[in-house]
Amino acid sequence: MDFNIIRAARAVLHVQDLEASRKFYVDALGFIETESDDQHIYLRGLEEHNHHSLVLKKEQEPGIEVISYKVQSDGDLEILAKFFDEKGLKTKWVEKGKQKAMGRTLRIQDVSGLPVEFFAKMDVVERMLQRYDLYKGARVQRIDHFNCMVEDVQKAYDFYINELGFACSEYTAAEDDQIWAAWLHRKPSVHDVAFMNGNGPRLHHIGFWLGEPMSLIHTCDVLASMGYTASIERGPGRHGLSNAFFLYLRDPDGHRIELYNGDYLTSDPDFEPIRWDINDKRRQTFWGHEAPDCWFNEASHVLDIDSGKPLEIREPKLKKRKPTFVI
Repeated sequence: MDFNIIRAARAVLHVQDLEASRKFYVDALGFIETESDDQHIYLRGLEEHNHHSLVLKKEQEPGIEVISYKVQSDGDLEILAKFFDEKGLKTKWVEKGKQKAMGRTLRIQDVSGLPVEFFAKMDVVERMLQRYDLYKGARVQRIDHFNCMVEDVQKAYDFYINELGFACSEYTAAEDDQIWAAWLHRKPSVHDVAFMNGNGPRLHHIGFWLGEPMSLIHTCDVLASMGYTASIERGPGRHGLSNAFFLYLRDPDGHRIELYNGDYLTSDPDFEPIRWDINDKRRQTFWGHEAPDCWFNEASHVLDIDSGKPLEIREPKLKKRKPTFVI
C-alpha cells in the first residue's frame, strides 16, 4: 500500500530556555525564525517554503515530542489512521488550529515506540534561498532526516519497508546478516530516517542539509568564535555510509543536530541497497577515525503521544557488539 509519504518534514523539541536555544539555532547556526511566542520558536531553513521544520517548545525537561513526515493529501491521513488502528498502534488526531501553521495532523506511536506525526498542510511563507544578505552561521538550507535508536532494528526495518513503503539505500550487517543499522528513504536521497541498534526508543539526531561542504568548516569557526566549542561533538568528516560530509553538534539541552552535505540520488528503480560489514571502520568515517563514546551512548528521550511522559528505554536485542554507527 502506498501512503504517499513525501519526506521528513519537521520535529518538535522540548527545551528549557528559549533564549539560550535562540542564540544557538538562530544566531550561531543561522536558522530563519519564522515567528515565536513565550512558549515556542518556529524555525526553518533558507530554502524552505513551509512555515517551519523545527519547533522549540519551552518545557521543564528536554525531550522529543514528535518527528513528522509530510504526505500528499488529507486523504492519505485518513488511510494512515485506518492502517495504524488496524495494526493496534496508538493514534491521536490533532485538529487544525491546535498547532501553529498546521493543518490536521495524525500522531502515532510506531512499532518501536517512536512518536511520529503525519501532515499534509502547513502554511506557506517566503523562501529565503536567494536572500544571501540573510545568510549567517551554518546557512542551514532544509531538514533532511531523522536518526533513531531502537531495540530491534529488524522490526523497524520490516515495518517501514513492507508496510509504509520506504526503500533502503544502505545498511550495516554482521557476519550472520543480522541488520544492525539501516538507512531508509521516501525522497530520492539516502535517507529520511535511519534506525540504529541501541537503547531505545530514543532520537539520536536530526539532520539538516547545508549547501556545500565548506559550510561545515565555516560553522566550526562561527561556533568557536561565539564560545560554543563544547557543542562540537564530532567532525567535520566524511561518512563511508552515504558518502556525505558531516558535523555533529549538541544544543543547549543536549539534543544532537547533524549538519550534512553531499549524499547521492537513490530514485532509480534498479538501485540496490549497499551493504556494509560491521567490522569495516570506513562505514562510520571514511577516513578511519572513530566517533566518541558519547555519540554511541547518548540520545534524546522521546515522549508518549497521550501523556507527554518519557517512554521507557529498553536494551537492544543485539548485544554482542558496541552499537554500530548510523548517520
